[in-house]
Amino acid sequence: MPDNFQFAYPYVAFLAVLPILIYWILPAIKNRSTALIYPYFDSSSKTANQKPKKASHIKKRSWLSSFCMFIIWLLLLSAMASPELVGKPERKVKTSRNFLILADLSFSMANNDWMIDNKKVTRWEAVKNIMQDFIVKRESDKMGLIFFASNAYIQAPFTTDLKTVQTMLDEADVGMAGQMTNIGKAIVKGMDMFERDTIPNKVILLLTDGVDSGMDILPLDAANMAKKDSTIIYAVGIGDPGNVGSDLDERTLTEIAELTKGQYFRAKDTEALENIYVELEKLEPVEYEEESYTPKTLLYYYPLGAALILGFVLIMINNIVIIFKRFTNR
Repeated sequence: MPDNFQFAYPYVAFLAVLPILIYWILPAIKNRSTALIYPYFDSSSKTANQKPKKASHIKKRSWLSSFCMFIIWLLLLSAMASPELVGKPERKVKTSRNFLILADLSFSMANNDWMIDNKKVTRWEAVKNIMQDFIVKRESDKMGLIFFASNAYIQAPFTTDLKTVQTMLDEADVGMAGQMTNIGKAIVKGMDMFERDTIPNKVILLLTDGVDSGMDILPLDAANMAKKDSTIIYAVGIGDPGNVGSDLDERTLTEIAELTKGQYFRAKDTEALENIYVELEKLEPVEYEEESYTPKTLLYYYPLGAALILGFVLIMINNIVIIFKRFTNR
């Protein structure tokens, strides 16, 4: 018998002796037969040399039939005890928060000034390369993805299917959302996504390399909306503001992060960006439920099926015996 086999209700085994107790305690059922009473009955029986039969008798059951009935009873009890194969406890992932990525796809992200494996790549390629590993580690979060530039677009709604989010990120390219950088509109779009979901814990990761150029809503006004909705924003500035051609607005990004109780990071190269993701995992750690789910395979239908088959066979045999006796007594 496998080591992981068990009965869910083992105390049912105490009922195994119930038929024996009933047999000993309760009186047997007596079958009455028809009788004819007439004068001189005793003398007639002596003359015929026959012993009178009793008006009632106890029908005897063969030992084989009794044994089969007891086996059927044991099989039914086995089914009631619910035999099962118990697997190893599994860790059930708990969806602890909505984690939304706001990624800048403005034209400046196409600047070819980052190095990966001693090879020059664009800022966006570097971000994608490192963010793939970051996403797959957020297995307890519902991830969402918004791309923004002149406009903001939902690329992936909140989902626990992190592979899909990775695919959406990998297929994106610079210029898909326009040319400019509209940070305020991106945050407002993110707040709209949060409103459609019921999970209270909300985190935004804002990735941008530019200064806000939107006219609809200012980044700090959008950050105030996020603060009122208890949303934390972690801002990551891509690039080095000291370099020629960089228009990274660190002041605004810092204020956005501080206003929402988040934190601002500067990613001036690939190594710094990797360290930022490590730090984010410490600030927003992955959470799990305790091992509460144990897979079980129910086996009650095996003894139940065996009891039904044995009962059917026993009935068939009894009927065959009765029919045979009727034919032989003719």
